[in-house]
Amino acid sequence: MREILSALGEWYADGSPFGLATVVTVTRSAPRGPGAAMAVGPADEAVGSVSGGCVEGAVFELAQEVVASGEPRLATFGYSDEDAFAVGLTCGGEITLLVRRVTPAEDPSFGRVVESVGAGHPVTVATVIDGPAPQGATLAVWPDRTSGTLGSAGLDAAVAADARGELAQGATGQRHYGPGGERREDAVTVFLHSFAPPPRMLVFGAIDYAAAVARIGDFLGYRVTVCDARPVFATAKRFPAAVEVVVDWPHRYLRGTATDDRTVICVVTHDPKFDVPLLEEALRRPAAYIGAMGSRRTHEDRMRRLREAGLDASELSRLRSPAGLDLGARTPEEVAVSVAAEIVALRWGGSGVPLTATTGVIHPPDPTG
Repeated sequence: MREILSALGEWYADGSPFGLATVVTVTRSAPRGPGAAMAVGPADEAVGSVSGGCVEGAVFELAQEVVASGEPRLATFGYSDEDAFAVGLTCGGEITLLVRRVTPAEDPSFGRVVESVGAGHPVTVATVIDGPAPQGATLAVWPDRTSGTLGSAGLDAAVAADARGELAQGATGQRHYGPGGERREDAVTVFLHSFAPPPRMLVFGAIDYAAAVARIGDFLGYRVTVCDARPVFATAKRFPAAVEVVVDWPHRYLRGTATDDRTVICVVTHDPKFDVPLLEEALRRPAAYIGAMGSRRTHEDRMRRLREAGLDASELSRLRSPAGLDLGARTPEEVAVSVAAEIVALRWGGSGVPLTATTGVIHPPDPTG
């Protein structure tokens, strides 16, 4: 939903009612995961997508009905074997959507949620989707406060505690509670939609390959930082896709920078006096991906130096070197695609082989929950 919040914020500020459809459950293969959203606002303007095009027409009509009635609706769409032309997901999956009307009166917290997400501040929106609680009721949860209610103080307290835990992981999904907040599987179903700050991509080495990696990192939604010790190369003009460009020794900058399990580290310097101290630091801290470019000879020399620096086999196994998948890439842009493909494959557990050579679902469930 992050990509459509700007439009939703404008409608909300104008006081214009709009219908918001959010994917709350995905079964088998589906092109969009939980949290994907589509909205229908003034003059029947539609933004966003919940299925990549399969069921958007039906969702558009459902959102119009919800705006008119004010009554939330839970709807499930899936592929029909009996009628391939019926509304459905031709990829073979099934999605369940909650469609609700949003206005300042019905959801007083929505504007503050939009502001927080736009500013990169963490927030989770908890919404009742089923059970003995007001369907469509929302509770916005920040690390230090909440706004709204799901119908009872006990339920609000239990959901807020879980939401803060999910927010720390950037996770989105369903939880089940009793009406008073007790953990039960047969009562109130609540959808927790976490908006964590964008993950970081740290690119070390201000060369043309770094510029291409920074561009594709920005495209994938990372907050990109480019770092190089050479001020003549590390300039904002050369890296417009980066949030920041830092002039510093790479290992020194990384030592003073927080990373987490979503952080991506790309090393493109090809120079052992930069690479080795940097990778020695990187391989001993949390990160989702640590990749280093270079030839086979560069890789072997780099590994030898890292072993001499005291890194063990477990630490060295985290290094993706030479970085990227085998795409036959030549240009900086093609190499950046290769590196991005490896990052995506590692994140979701993909094999990296052509889909024509695989079987089973194309869009596996989110392993993070």
